Amino acid sequence: MTHPTAPAEHLLLLAADFTRHNDALTRLRLNGTSPATALTHHTSSTQHLANSALHIADTLNAQPMYHSPVIRTVYARVRQLAHLATSAADHLLDAVDILNNTRAGIPVHGQGPLLPHEQALREAGSRLTLVRDLTDLGAHDAVTAAEVFVTERRHRGAIPSHRPPALSPAQDTALRAVARGEVTVTDDKPSVRRDNIRVTISTLRSLESRHLVAREPCPRWLHDQRIHLTSEGCRGLAATFGRPRTPAPTTTRPADLPAVTTARPMTR
Repeated sequence: MTHPTAPAEHLLLLAADFTRHNDALTRLRLNGTSPATALTHHTSSTQHLANSALHIADTLNAQPMYHSPVIRTVYARVRQLAHLATSAADHLLDAVDILNNTRAGIPVHGQGPLLPHEQALREAGSRLTLVRDLTDLGAHDAVTAAEVFVTERRHRGAIPSHRPPALSPAQDTALRAVARGEVTVTDDKPSVRRDNIRVTISTLRSLESRHLVAREPCPRWLHDQRIHLTSEGCRGLAATFGRPRTPAPTTTRPADLPAVTTARPMTR
């Protein structure tokens, strides 16, 4: 029997895989020497996302738990992630067929006029855009499902077997942002996808020293490194879900105070 947070940890690993997938997707170019080959290579990564989501569904089935409405929403979200990844892989394969058929002089789908090369590239490009749209929120959705799952299990009396790490509010916020695929580092300066969250390099280094996060090369333009959770980070973050949090300061500016005027003395 798996421990109560196992599905959540698997979801956090899936979130990281979605982030890696989407980072690599930004490097795909259809104007290279062999775009069909590049698309085919990337399809295996997309299919891996679908297989991982289906494996998580199997892990959920192995849990001895009451399938409350909340747990059923987690199932639905996991199945949706698998469906989105499968659809994305189908679009990539469709783009490969368009490019290969045009090069071989075969009409698309075996009927209609032969597509000119430039139009074939546009058609394949539209499929690539669909893939980006389908998988863009995969990491965020996987983390949300993980937190909902653990929170509901706590509510039902299940206690995580792993003790949560002691985290400052800034560390907790950074760990969650990393899990959602929102943190990169360039020239040792962190960048966060969302404007209202601030993550400092000192906070990241403190998490690195505790082996909760690690850096990987990032294929995105103008981003040197991507920050990912380690397996220990996944286990630790999952154990914090459903517990009271102290919010960290954000970069949101306070509302301007009303101007204070000094009353002038009355003259007669």
